[in-house]
Amino acid sequence: MTSPAAPRTERARVERARSHESTRGLILLFVGLMLAMLLASLSQTVLSAAMPTMVGELNGVDLMLWVMTAYILASTIMMPIYGKMGDLIGRKGLLLFAITAFMAGSVLGGLAGDMNMLIIARVVQGIGGGGLMILSQAIIADVVPARERGKYMGVMGAVFAVSSVAGPLLGGWFTEGIGWRWTFWINIPLGILALAASIAFLHLPKHDTSVKPRIDVFGMALLAAATTCLVLIASWGGSAYDWDSLQIIMLGVGTVVAGGLFVLVELRTPEPIIPMSLFRERNFTLTTIAGLLTGVAMFGVIGYLPTYLQMTFGQDATTAGLLMIPMMGALLVTSVVTGWLVSRYGRYKWMPMVGALFVAAGLSLLSTMTPETPLWVFCSYLAVMGVGLGTSMQILVLIVQNTFHVRMVGTATAANNYFRQIGATLGSAFVGSLFATRLFDLLAERLPVAGALPGGSAHSLTPDAVKHLPDALRTLIDQAYNDALTPLFLWMVPLALAAFVLLCFIREVPLATTIDRDSVIENSVAEGNLLVTADEG
Repeated sequence: MTSPAAPRTERARVERARSHESTRGLILLFVGLMLAMLLASLSQTVLSAAMPTMVGELNGVDLMLWVMTAYILASTIMMPIYGKMGDLIGRKGLLLFAITAFMAGSVLGGLAGDMNMLIIARVVQGIGGGGLMILSQAIIADVVPARERGKYMGVMGAVFAVSSVAGPLLGGWFTEGIGWRWTFWINIPLGILALAASIAFLHLPKHDTSVKPRIDVFGMALLAAATTCLVLIASWGGSAYDWDSLQIIMLGVGTVVAGGLFVLVELRTPEPIIPMSLFRERNFTLTTIAGLLTGVAMFGVIGYLPTYLQMTFGQDATTAGLLMIPMMGALLVTSVVTGWLVSRYGRYKWMPMVGALFVAAGLSLLSTMTPETPLWVFCSYLAVMGVGLGTSMQILVLIVQNTFHVRMVGTATAANNYFRQIGATLGSAFVGSLFATRLFDLLAERLPVAGALPGGSAHSLTPDAVKHLPDALRTLIDQAYNDALTPLFLWMVPLALAAFVLLCFIREVPLATTIDRDSVIENSVAEGNLLVTADEG
């Protein structure tokens, strides 16, 4: 008589065979997914160099903040939606939609004749971009077992490092050459390649269409409201409005109320967009909080070091971007190497722990910077930071995916990335606000006479203007920029140390070596391997 487990085991074996149709097919699919991730990551960096020219031509300097905020807001809101919907209805169609939406937003941006159209284009890009990163990571979990996934996730992490350097350089090159609109048009050929690879090589198990999925509409609406309020607080607080202004206070109240209602809805709805049950898993909770803390530290550093290099060291914008290469190069190398080590040896807990310590060390070293520090020393400090980020970022996602069954991997991956994105937004905003406040206070305290600055205000300072100041005044401004920013790096060290402490309590569960969609536990004594399903994670 056939064992009841036999058909399920056979189905699991067939799924594994289907997911690994050929090494060549998997590689081509992976290239397509990397192109999708490149689209998403480039969109956040390529506009930085083009922004002044772009908003100037469109007569919208006063709306410049919304060019970035619109994308961040739309993509952050969409992350959990793509994750949950992918688990409910399948990921291939959603990925094709996300790529198409991103390309449509790029076309609108390339044709934009005013700021309103440009902002709408960025919203449409964000609607697509929110799914590109999440779905790419989740699809790899669909076709590659956790034990082998490390090397793929490591290369995916390297894509971010490449785009962080290539984005500003491409943006500057387009702006000075064929025009800033090509920062949008470049996405079209990349998107077409990603679409072609997804259509041709992405073969995922079909979902059961006999049961109509129950969509968490109220949860989505409340999550959008809470996220919008929080992102606006981070974007407007300390710049457009004072932190104690009525606008910021009301947004804070809106965040708390919408967030509280969201939790209540998620506890009662049959298919929550971010199930509260995720937080019952220790590994998910610990890695998510650690990822949020790392996001605050990472983007707090990346966002303002180029400005620091221009104002304190007198570097031009292109050189300032190139000086970030040691950090991204170290991130790229360590991300790939740690991914290979995970696949080779199956051990991973020590990696994000060591990464958090390197991040803390990098922040501590950067806090010692002065205008007299040699640039090669500065680059070495950035490399330390890059080693820390490359050792931890993608491994945290891998731990989350190994904790849940494949039926929930998209939801869990999206929730983890959502909170990391929130950390990145808060890090950029709070560091920027503190930096600006401290800078203006220091300049007001140290300037010999009122109105000594070009234009009579610190708001009018530019790198070029500072270069042409008398030596004594230039030295004073250089020192003020240094003293305003570098202590903030030291203030973020406790965040990295807190992440290290949290990661010490992660439970190192063996990485699954199969993609078992029916939760069958298999033991392969002959091969000496323990095959663990994702449910056991």
